[in-house]
Amino acid sequence: MVAPNCDADLIAGALQLGLQVMPGFATATEAFAAIRAGARLLKLFPAVSYGPRHLQALRAVLPAEVHVYPVGGIGASDVPSWLGVGAAGFGFGSELFRPEYSLAEIERRAQLLVGAFRQALQRLDSAAAAP
Repeated sequence: MVAPNCDADLIAGALQLGLQVMPGFATATEAFAAIRAGARLLKLFPAVSYGPRHLQALRAVLPAEVHVYPVGGIGASDVPSWLGVGAAGFGFGSELFRPEYSLAEIERRAQLLVGAFRQALQRLDSAAAAP
């Protein structure tokens, strides 16, 4: 269950049904409310409004087992900076799909996003392995 907001009752109900939940949040208060309700995957939305430094500050206080996925306004060129501050992955909307896009255009955009993600992961792995 993916939501644009943090609703504790919805989170609890979805978890009782055995669903995975990913509520949206913007502030630390909302993030901790979602965690208190049982969420371990969080959607930072709209990510473009906050930027990677916001996530970096949040990662300093959020539990390590909680994964944050920036969503909203993220493009291929943004992936490295978000991964560098602790993003667990991403959600892509209009960067990937719009009704006017052809299937070939959607495929091209998906390949760009996946390529950017893989390159950024390789850079992070190389940096972590360096003495």
